[in-house]
Amino acid sequence: MSLEGKTALVTGGSRGIGRAICLRLAVQGALVGINYVSNAGAAEETLAEITAAGGKGFVTGFDVADSDAAQKAIKEITGEHGGVDILVNNAGITRDGLMARMKEADWDAVLDTNLKGAFTCSKAAMRAMIKKRWGRIINITSVIGFLGNGGQVNYGAAKAGLIGFSKSMARELAGRNITVNCIAPGYIVTDMTSELSEDIQEMIKAQIPLGTLGTPEDVAAAASYLASVESGYVTGQTLHVNGGMYMGN
Repeated sequence: MSLEGKTALVTGGSRGIGRAICLRLAVQGALVGINYVSNAGAAEETLAEITAAGGKGFVTGFDVADSDAAQKAIKEITGEHGGVDILVNNAGITRDGLMARMKEADWDAVLDTNLKGAFTCSKAAMRAMIKKRWGRIINITSVIGFLGNGGQVNYGAAKAGLIGFSKSMARELAGRNITVNCIAPGYIVTDMTSELSEDIQEMIKAQIPLGTLGTPEDVAAAASYLASVESGYVTGQTLHVNGGMYMGN
């Protein structure tokens, strides 16, 4: 599944799932843009790993929640590299808390980054895709968008919103040979899950038929397929990467 000649942009690409996706797409031959918002050092580490693996990439710092900054950055990438062929909307934050005590600012922050950010970046990137009549947009949602989770009404709403957003956009762009799909990771070994106590991790594993947490590389493998030419007849779908934790549609 070669991606030679393609330019990819992965938001939140400096670590965790985003870093694994950057590495996987670069190894397949894509020129990969590594987006970050605050940790430039981590983004440079990702770029160094790409280079060590024989791939090519570049670092681009902007906040997807800032519409003007995101549009400006993608316009610059388009000018330098001829457009974004593969967009992975992976950037996400959490501001957990029970709804009864949740601050409106915490609701807004999560929706702005996790949902509005995907809208802003997709709108900016799809212009070049439409001209080329080829593109791949991959939105990273979550098992929480399907199951829900106490203390995460903002996160669950944003991740569920990405699914409807993707289906509608898939219908709009199908005529231009642009596919739009979601990946819904379950519990993945990242900095976020490593903060959970061992007892809580064991409780989570007990809910997973495969009995273990996933890895960022598991998600990257799914992104690799959805970014490829071979996935051209797949659009408006959600690929679940969760060890069997959720088996619905």
